[in-house]
Amino acid sequence: MTSAQSVKAELGRSTHVSESTAMVRRKRRRVQRSLPGWLFVTPFLGVFALTFLAPIAYAFYLSVFREQAFFGGSAFVGADNYVQALNDPKFWDAAVRVTLFLAVQVPVMLVLALLAALAIDSARLHGANIFRLVIFLPYAVPGVVAVLMWGYIYGDRFGLAADLNHLLGTTAIQPLSVHWILPSIGNIVTWEFVGYNMIVFYAALRTVPDELYEAAAIDGAGAVRTAMAIKIPALRGAIVIATIFSIIGTFQLFNEPNILQKLTPNVITTYFTPNMYAYNLSFAGQQYNYSATVAIVMAVITAVIAYVVQLRGSREEL
Repeated sequence: MTSAQSVKAELGRSTHVSESTAMVRRKRRRVQRSLPGWLFVTPFLGVFALTFLAPIAYAFYLSVFREQAFFGGSAFVGADNYVQALNDPKFWDAAVRVTLFLAVQVPVMLVLALLAALAIDSARLHGANIFRLVIFLPYAVPGVVAVLMWGYIYGDRFGLAADLNHLLGTTAIQPLSVHWILPSIGNIVTWEFVGYNMIVFYAALRTVPDELYEAAAIDGAGAVRTAMAIKIPALRGAIVIATIFSIIGTFQLFNEPNILQKLTPNVITTYFTPNMYAYNLSFAGQQYNYSATVAIVMAVITAVIAYVVQLRGSREEL
């Protein structure tokens, strides 16, 4: 090898070493810059793992075992509990019931919240602040208190329903009967959460640029045309979020029927909703493994439906 080739090879090695050293330094600086962020996030990640990931993992662990009736202890059964859940008529009865509840109650609630938000944002409503507070106030009432209050109103032997029946000389008003119990629960949930969704929509409306309203006014658009062409399209993202939250809340329906069950034990069964079914399997039937399976199956169904709604809403927004 000539001296020129040796010098060239040496320069090549030096350049390679310099590039490697520079790359190591860049990686080190990148790690040093990201270290404070990880330190800030670590407490949240620890709490998230303990309160969210660990319960899910434990529920899945329970779902693949089954208690042995005669021999005691638990045995690994794999997917048998899931097969049982998918063929359980009580589970599907509860799932169909909350799906029907979702199909009727959620659109009604979101439409009422949307109308309230548009009315407040229109600047034509006198006392808009008081109006907003009155609609939002039911959301501030604890859920148990709200259900007890409405349970008293619904009672056919006491409360408002009984008084109306006595006044009219009839027994037609039966909010806690078999045919009316689901709409009655829907009324409670709507009363509780219209205000929450109204605030979400109203906050989204406040971010719409004033220039769009000025352009609509110049074009001669009225209040209805402005709402349809500017405000509602601007609310698409907020509507998707509110819909997803409402879907999750509907499939988790538990508080209202569980409390009203004390008033109507023959109308609201132990498997009225999937959450009630899982709760009663666990705490009343001591079937912890099967209860965990029902909860996981319902969680998967909820996640799939929520994801489909989010995906569809994102595509429409684009």
